[in-house]
Amino acid sequence: MQTAWVRRVLVVEDQPAMRALLCDMLAHRGFEATGVADAAGAVDAFSRTDPDVLLTDIDLGSRPSGVELAVMLTGLAPHLAVVFLSSFPGAATGGPAGAVFLSKLDVTSADVVVRALETALADSSPDAVSPSPRASPLAVLTRQQVEILALVARGWTNAQIAADRGTGVRAVERAVSRMFERLGLASDPSTNARVRASALYMAEFGSLS
Repeated sequence: MQTAWVRRVLVVEDQPAMRALLCDMLAHRGFEATGVADAAGAVDAFSRTDPDVLLTDIDLGSRPSGVELAVMLTGLAPHLAVVFLSSFPGAATGGPAGAVFLSKLDVTSADVVVRALETALADSSPDAVSPSPRASPLAVLTRQQVEILALVARGWTNAQIAADRGTGVRAVERAVSRMFERLGLASDPSTNARVRASALYMAEFGSLS
């Protein structure tokens, strides 16, 4: 029996919550995802994992940038597909030919991320099959709310989330409350909205990494 090809993705993102979210999404959709915080970590992971695609934030907080990293890694492996992640489309200027741009504002479901990866991989993996469109229960959330939900699902307190995101606890409390409202979980005081929201996250993205 032939073993299915598991596509490997190197995720480079300096924000821990976003990095964990992306890895969760991809693992749940059958990818083998390795997450690192910067270009130095990416170079080390690249030699160990031999990825099929690089999914990298453009602004990594330090040099090299995601664009510079992509140019360097595709020089070593011309077959490497590239997906750039940023809130600013123009920032991808100078990247490798064929690179796909994915706005961070659009990262609210696994389908969006997988479609971008499949597009980037199209030339090197002709047998790849795009996922069937489906409605995600988390589609009502903004990208920032999905990031917060990823931390809630990991059991983080509002204080821990505030410290990680560099904001106040009250701000996180308001953000979590609005998130519960959007998910329709705020109207039933007899259930734990935090637990129910976490269950929705895990149903969408699978076991937490």
